[in-house]
Amino acid sequence: MKRRDLLVGAGNLGILAAMGMGVPGISGAQALPQPAPVKGGILNMTIPSEPTTLVSAFNSTMQIGMVSSKILEGLVTYDGGLNPVPALAKSWTVSPDGLTIRFVLRENVKWHDGKDFTSADVEFTLLKVWKVLHPFGRAVYANVNKVDTPDRHTVILHLSAPAQYIFSYINTYGSQILPKHIYDGTDILTNPANAAPIGTGPFVFKEWQRGSHVRLERNANYWDPGRPYLDGIVIRFIPDAAARTVALEAGEIQLAVTSIPIPNLTRFADRKKYKINLDEGKFLSSIFLLQFNVRRPNLSDKRVRQAALHAIDREALVRLVWRGYGKPATGPIPSSVKKYYNGQTKQYPYDPKKAEQLLDAAGLKRGADGIRLKVTLDYGASSLEEERACQFIKQYLGKVGIQIELRSSDAATYLRRIFTDVDYDLMVSSLHMLPDPTLGVQRLYWTKNIVKAPWTNGSGYSNPTLDRIMEAAGKEADDGKRKELFRQWQEIAQEDLPILDLVELTWVNVSTARMHKVNPQGDGLFASFSDVFLTPP
Repeated sequence: MKRRDLLVGAGNLGILAAMGMGVPGISGAQALPQPAPVKGGILNMTIPSEPTTLVSAFNSTMQIGMVSSKILEGLVTYDGGLNPVPALAKSWTVSPDGLTIRFVLRENVKWHDGKDFTSADVEFTLLKVWKVLHPFGRAVYANVNKVDTPDRHTVILHLSAPAQYIFSYINTYGSQILPKHIYDGTDILTNPANAAPIGTGPFVFKEWQRGSHVRLERNANYWDPGRPYLDGIVIRFIPDAAARTVALEAGEIQLAVTSIPIPNLTRFADRKKYKINLDEGKFLSSIFLLQFNVRRPNLSDKRVRQAALHAIDREALVRLVWRGYGKPATGPIPSSVKKYYNGQTKQYPYDPKKAEQLLDAAGLKRGADGIRLKVTLDYGASSLEEERACQFIKQYLGKVGIQIELRSSDAATYLRRIFTDVDYDLMVSSLHMLPDPTLGVQRLYWTKNIVKAPWTNGSGYSNPTLDRIMEAAGKEADDGKRKELFRQWQEIAQEDLPILDLVELTWVNVSTARMHKVNPQGDGLFASFSDVFLTPP
């Protein structure tokens, strides 16, 4: 019997609990004494799957960013509060009207082939790559209508309207800078450097053995004196989750990035041997959500959607499915986005009686069989946790008379059904909300984003008042006024609920206790590792 079959047959939460889905102790980034950095050593790490390219300047797939961020860099990186801190840009200023952004670049930075890094590289990448080829970049830099480079180390962006959210997407994941002398005049998407990158980062590309690994070596000419500490990194692709777990236990790898299944984490509870880091996915700020197709007559009534949120015990969902690695979401902006998060919005605590009252008021009375409404729930089977969460939702909505038919499909079928054919009732997904709502959240609620493309406004929800608020927040230069607009935005979203934000997800990295970082980052999944070192065994 497959694990999935077992779950389908489980039938009630008592059985789910009996399957060992209890909550172990949760460990964050342990605050053990930090040793002094040690030079030398090769870090062997694994990521969930092999990337298709090694440049993320025009492709935001996570595994590409996890590899390429060691080779190529952005203008900034982010601290634990998701505030930008210098990387290739050492400082920046914004004009009072928000229409001009001036970056001052580091001097004496070299590309790995020995050429100088200059403002021309930034101008080229912004105008020819980010604005043209990057799926998010086209929106992030839409307001940039001119770029000036008055000298080799100054870049000035001229905007048609303020765009504060730019400062939430100019790291190596969102806005990776490419060498103009390698890419200019070529087909950027097929340039050979995409498989053998030439960067400014702390590690130099040496080898990509398909199906096995990427090998990087220390950049002896890195702009940050004394770094990196490691002699090199080998990034291995181990498709089988059990094999990744065994490799880490055997010491064959020292770091597993988001690739150890949650049920296996208890095998790494010994803090003398391992670290379980929960803090490195803040930049993504991912939420597991349930989305309604509000074009359906019964689902167009917000009382039905509100009833569904009252009917789902989110505390139990986190505890039973994610084993406590996560927290109940309270709205469309996750609490990790501290700058704009509003924890005082309308909430829908677990209350099945209230859910039944709302369904009665919406005219969905129970039939003779106890069923009020029959709907489908689509999911892409991207993880074991997602499949278990669907079983959980089915059981809880069933208790209030909403009968769920689960439909699992491959990614292509799932995306076509939701975003092209719009042939669904409910769907679940885990989406990245990013550090600024204009970047990560607006796409899900904006009327102008009801288009036939993945990860857009697939619910078909449209609220002209919310549209005005979102658009005003996007071009507001005053941060205090933006916060007020985001407060209104969250209140409307929590009242209308085209999307039920269920769980704020936690990305989990597991490493040997020998691995250390000097400066943990908010975009740690995409950190450069210039500050990583290994203490002797």
